[in-house]
Amino acid sequence: QVQLVESGGGLVQTGGSLRLSCAASGFILGNYAIAWFRQAPGKEREGVGCISRDGSSNYEDSVKDRFTMSRDNSKNTVYLQMHSLQPEDTAVYYCARNTYSICLNWGSPVDATYDQWGQGTQVTVSS
Repeated sequence: QVQLVESGGGLVQTGGSLRLSCAASGFILGNYAIAWFRQAPGKEREGVGCISRDGSSNYEDSVKDRFTMSRDNSKNTVYLQMHSLQPEDTAVYYCARNTYSICLNWGSPVDATYDQWGQGTQVTVSS
């Protein structure tokens, strides 16, 4: 069964750090680009970053100096390391499998681009 499972969310103070994990099963994660999205209450889901098969990554402007994606293909897992967290980073974070091996059109959470989603993990940043 193809599945993505996020973990690592929680409550952190402003300026703190968290590392989210996205563990894949049922397919070889290393063959795909993987993206992280987030959705805050009352807001649309937005792209946070994407890592291609070759390890290159792209980030949304507000996080590019604070968040870093990495992948460990031996563990079939992608990570999102988040530093200097702010209250506006509070959201449910989702990982998603891109249908390509590169981060093509990565920022839009559309079915044509992403065919598998995790259930999400809550990140709450207190002020």
